[in-house]
Formats: sequence, C-alpha cells, structure tokens
Amino acid sequence: MTSSQVREPRSDAARNRKQLLEVATRVLATAGAETSMRAIAREAGVGVATLYRHFPTRESLVDAVYRDQVERLTTGAGELLARLPPRKALREWMDLFGDWIATKNGMLDTMAAMIEAGELAHAQTRTELLTAIDVLLDAGREAGQIREHVTADDIAAGLIGIFTVAHPPELERAERLLDIFSDGLRPPD
Repeated sequence: MTSSQVREPRSDAARNRKQLLEVATRVLATAGAETSMRAIAREAGVGVATLYRHFPTRESLVDAVYRDQVERLTTGAGELLARLPPRKALREWMDLFGDWIATKNGMLDTMAAMIEAGELAHAQTRTELLTAIDVLLDAGREAGQIREHVTADDIAAGLIGIFTVAHPPELERAERLLDIFSDGLRPPD
C-alpha cells in the first residue's frame, strides 16, 4: 500500500484512541501508583482488547500519554499568548506544567525503564519545554511584564521545586506557590 492509499482510522477507532488517551492521562494523574491497563480500559468504557489494539504495551500507552502532554505544553505556550497577556499566559502555562508533572507521577516506573532503555527522549523533551518557556519569557520581556534576567532554566527549576514540595493532592498549596513565583517575575518598579 502506498502512502496515498493509507486509510485514515475509522471514526470509532479514532474516538476510542482519543478516549483511551484522555482517560489514561486522568487516571495516571490521580493514581498513587501505576494503574493497570485493565483499569484504564474499564474507566474508558472499552474492552481491554480495544486498549491493546491501540496501545499494544504499557510502554506504548505511557509514550503516547507523555508525548501528548509535551505537545500540550509546547503548543500551549503559543495558544495562551494568543489570548492572554504574556505574564498571565506564563502563569497559566505553569498550571499546564503541573498537570504534566501530576500525570508523570502515575507512570514513573515505566518512564524510568523507558528512559533507561533509550525509548523515551528525555533530553529532547527538556529542550522542547525550555523553548516553550523562552517563547513566553520573550513575549513577557517585550511587553515589560517579566524581569530581563529570568531564564527558561530558572523557570523550570522553580516549577520543579514547587511541584516537589506541593504535589497532588496539595493543589491549593501549589497554586499559592505558583502565584508567589509568578509575582516574583515582575520587573522592579
């Protein structure tokens, strides 16, 4: 079959895949430990065979969730800037980052094994995230809303620190710390 003959997935198959990805993301974000594939299928309202048809291994599901979350972060920077002032866009992006961190918590063992095996490009993800932060910082500096000397590495380190001490279920504490951190990015008067 040539590339022009490749069929698009049926609408129900595409819908099932999307549903599985959304449910897996939500379940992994709220699970204290890695959840079973069977539990994810049940939560998504599909049979386990449907789950395995889309994601033949736990690693393939984790990879898809991970890539989807990174995509949300990288495209999210531009989308937020299109509708919000830069400093507010950066603050909302911090919430997206928190969602990503929470999702990773439910798949840490699998991710660690995948990174060890070279199946997950951790360094590439870091570069993509720092680029997204730079987009937000550049817009904020240009608008005079963010200090000149703040770097993407500074933001990443601050976010990792915040979510290390205020991880789910401490959402209220995380919000408060993110607001304090965001306020500290304002240029001096």
